[in-house]
Amino acid sequence: MGVNYGLNKVRFPAPVPVGSKLGLTTTLTDVEEVAGGLQVIVTAVIEAEGAPQPVCIAEPVFRMYGG
Repeated sequence: MGVNYGLNKVRFPAPVPVGSKLGLTTTLTDVEEVAGGLQVIVTAVIEAEGAPQPVCIAEPVFRMYGG
């Protein structure tokens, strides 16, 4: 079972231009054991076509439990 546990950090460094195409890149940042499973943190970077910098940088946290 997987649970979206929340977000550590979220930043919006630039606006999204209307009609632009978006792209998402993720990087596995951390994995640690928690009671009954694992906690996984990734860094997600969303970029807009033509924007000089990312439009969103976030650290979602997921918990995964085995059965």
